[in-house]
Amino acid sequence: MFLATDRIKVYDFHTMECMKIIQSAFQEVYFHCLIKRRRYLCSIKDKAMKKIIIILVLIFGWGNMSAAETDTLSLTLDGAIRLAHQNSPSAQSARNTFLSAYWNYRYYRANYLPSVTLTSSPYVNKEMNKITQSDGTAMFIRQDQFGADLTLKINQNISLTGGSFFLKSSLNRLDEFQHGTTAYSSQPLVIGYQQSLFGYNSLKWDRKIEPIRFREAKKQYAETLELISATACNQFFTLASAQNELEMARQNFASADTLYIMAKGRYEIGTITENEMLQLEINRLNEETNVMDAEINLREAQQSIRSFLGLDDYLEIGLTVPDSVPDFEVPLHNAMALALSNSPDPEYYNRIVRQCESNLAYANANARMKADLYVQFGLSQTGKDIGQSLSHLLHQEYASITLSVPILDWGRGRGKVKEAKSQLALAETTADQGMNDFKQNVEKLVMQFNMQARKVSIASLTSRRSTQRHSVAMKLFVMGRIGILDLMNAVNEKNVAKRSFIAAMRTYWSLYYTLRSMTAYDFEHNTEITNEELLLSK
Repeated sequence: MFLATDRIKVYDFHTMECMKIIQSAFQEVYFHCLIKRRRYLCSIKDKAMKKIIIILVLIFGWGNMSAAETDTLSLTLDGAIRLAHQNSPSAQSARNTFLSAYWNYRYYRANYLPSVTLTSSPYVNKEMNKITQSDGTAMFIRQDQFGADLTLKINQNISLTGGSFFLKSSLNRLDEFQHGTTAYSSQPLVIGYQQSLFGYNSLKWDRKIEPIRFREAKKQYAETLELISATACNQFFTLASAQNELEMARQNFASADTLYIMAKGRYEIGTITENEMLQLEINRLNEETNVMDAEINLREAQQSIRSFLGLDDYLEIGLTVPDSVPDFEVPLHNAMALALSNSPDPEYYNRIVRQCESNLAYANANARMKADLYVQFGLSQTGKDIGQSLSHLLHQEYASITLSVPILDWGRGRGKVKEAKSQLALAETTADQGMNDFKQNVEKLVMQFNMQARKVSIASLTSRRSTQRHSVAMKLFVMGRIGILDLMNAVNEKNVAKRSFIAAMRTYWSLYYTLRSMTAYDFEHNTEITNEELLLSK
């Protein structure tokens, strides 16, 4: 009798197959209840029911254990890219780099806004100090003092001249404990200006360079996200290729095993030679080894994409691979204009030239005469209390100019100027060459992308035709109309065609997202690529 427990050995505990086994077992019990005596029936029924219970325990126990051990994530290409933007270490690094550039730009902008500071430096002095007397002599006199001051200052930098305008108010108090006296000194209003004449104006050059640097950082961030998308595509299709290799290896092993079993029968009746028989056996062993290698490669590919996407190690990933690509072409002139406008490369070359010009201006300023101007006007007074120090205010004026003329520096200033000029010439040459290479790369990328869609179509058709040829070759081999070499050629062509199709898809999407990174434009939907963080930072 062929009972349900015997059937368990055939199936792999899939849900539908297990339900069929249970149904068959119940039919078996019912059949015995109709044709056997009651006592014998009960014993058979008990045995069958026990076996059914064992089956149910195995089914549900195995199912719960599998569910507890692994979870499966169904992942599409778009889903992989979204996860990469959210979780990948590369995206986090790019985000932090952009935020650093953003706050550096905020710091630069703050240099052109008024600043308000409140300072105070109280002190206690109890020591013997050398004090110069009114007649010019000096004596060591013990001092026992307490001093305090409070200053409020408003400062405004002037980018046009490189100087700064300030407005301040201060109050000082001095207590002499030996004499029991207190004195105040006030400056209710002081207006001043300080300026470096003939010197290097850092405010002017920062105004030229820092906006370029920030635009470069924004475009660099957008470019990096698209390059992360391209990397996610490579990771996605690497896993897809590994899954495809495992599927092909299992199919090839199943075919090789079937052919080997058939060949043994044909060998016994003498329709194939021993050499063909041995070749089929070797092919079966090789395909079994390929299955094991493909399983290892699949685990490595899954681990790699889990690490890149920031997923849990126990999570199994099942891919939904696209079977076609969008049908559109990218106009070269549009791509070139967008790349020149949105790529960080032009901003980078512009920035390095500006920085070299700034270094040249700094070297020129340090190589010639320098002068520092300081002018201050205000009101001041002293008194025994705060009221006296604020009444009958006296005018005060102060102006100074400091000159520094290099007479003999052994050519250091002149050498720095020559070096800065050489660096500027090198930067200009680098920028020109870099922009030419950039334009050529855009043109090359557009041409490759526009041709890649056709390559994907050809690879897809080749894969379908090679699968059909393999099926025909299998039938012809079973009929004995072709030899083992022809069959192996059909198998190899099918495998190569499937690999070529996945490789063509990988190349298409990698090219597409690389093109997006250079142009910051979605050509598929004809929209500009924007980012919320970038919009918030404007």
